[in-house]
Amino acid sequence: MAALTGAEHPEHIAELFSAFGPVAVRRMFGGAGIFSDGLMIGLVVDGVIYLKADTDDVPRFEREGLEPFRYRRKGAWQVIRSFWRMPERLYDDADELADWARLALAAARRSGLRPARGSAKSARRSNRGRQKPASRAAARRSNPKR
Repeated sequence: MAALTGAEHPEHIAELFSAFGPVAVRRMFGGAGIFSDGLMIGLVVDGVIYLKADTDDVPRFEREGLEPFRYRRKGAWQVIRSFWRMPERLYDDADELADWARLALAAARRSGLRPARGSAKSARRSNRGRQKPASRAAARRSNPKR
């Protein structure tokens, strides 16, 4: 299983996912996270892309003979079953990668996690129709107990 050289570079990731749509790449944990619509749909570690999956998607990855993301911590392997290695053929097939990326985005939405901090969408949601009270006392006065 070969790793991609430079796969953590945002331009390279954007090019790979071009048929899917725009993605944001953020450095994290010695690798990078791949985000769409403020949700993490992929992980890049050591030049290998792992896609978000949940129990609905795991059989698809297993049929392909793929493995979940794992890392070594304090001498023991930690397995993260919510991210699975991307099939290598997808590095050369943007259309099929787009299909897998849509499934990863759907899994991210089903996970119930909020969009990543700092994303424009999460900022709009968190501030929509709210005004900061001047103090706790003011907050209590504006929201009396029922």
